Amino acid sequence: MSDSNSPSDSGQSSWIGKLKDVFSDSVSDTDELIAVLRKAQKNQVLDHDALSIIEGALQVNAMQVRDIMIPRSQVVTVRADASPEEILPAVIDAQHSRFPVIGDSLDEVLGILLAKDLLPLALKDSRRFDLKDVLRPATFVPESKRLNVLLKEFRETRNHMAIVIDEYGDLAGLCTIEDVLEQIVGDIEDEHDIDDEVFIKPLDANNFTVKALTPIEEFNEFFRSKFSADDFDTIGGLVLSHFGRIPQREEAVVIGPYHFRVLNADNRQIRLLHVSLNSASSL
Repeated sequence: MSDSNSPSDSGQSSWIGKLKDVFSDSVSDTDELIAVLRKAQKNQVLDHDALSIIEGALQVNAMQVRDIMIPRSQVVTVRADASPEEILPAVIDAQHSRFPVIGDSLDEVLGILLAKDLLPLALKDSRRFDLKDVLRPATFVPESKRLNVLLKEFRETRNHMAIVIDEYGDLAGLCTIEDVLEQIVGDIEDEHDIDDEVFIKPLDANNFTVKALTPIEEFNEFFRSKFSADDFDTIGGLVLSHFGRIPQREEAVVIGPYHFRVLNADNRQIRLLHVSLNSASSL
């Protein structure tokens, strides 16, 4: 007969007891839920990584596509009338797996080209190649779409890329499933990310999305600012010092001519910032 008070049963009871204690208080909004979860982490019911992922998932519910999209100016496209000799070098240089295919203008997106669909070119006469024969349908979403809704659509349709359009129907940028997942689990690095890391994404002349891990030197070089790198290595560290604590999403602080708004943060660090310049400032 097994011992009902075995160490494994005792450990399980202790864990369940801690969980019950943590959720003994009623929760009415997201902020209270995060506070409860952080209490659970302090009570060792959750570890740091688990809490970080849960907080990331909760914040994705409130974030919009415009907060993380690759802006129009950085979208790499392929022209529908381009020859294979023109397409292949661009695809190899960009090292992406998917490319929007455009017609006469950047705002005329005809579909999505998967790099792997170019492989048959190596096996047959490229003169008979018609790019339109291998196009995949493009998914279009507004800048205001919630990330959690987009992620659900990615899963249901098995698409990995969405074309983001503005209120006039013009191309505003693009967003991939990896961009959304990184808001939950942190940066997902592949073999190309180390040499092709993009820390700062311009949205327009005065607004930028900036990763908190951006080195101070790189921030200074891009914005022509003069923040000291002696005390902090990253722009996130500088912003954190002005808050004096871990800020929550949408909290903001002004440092010199720069307005920093937190787009994503967990219980340990800031992840993503929106940076805007005062009207009197310019690059």
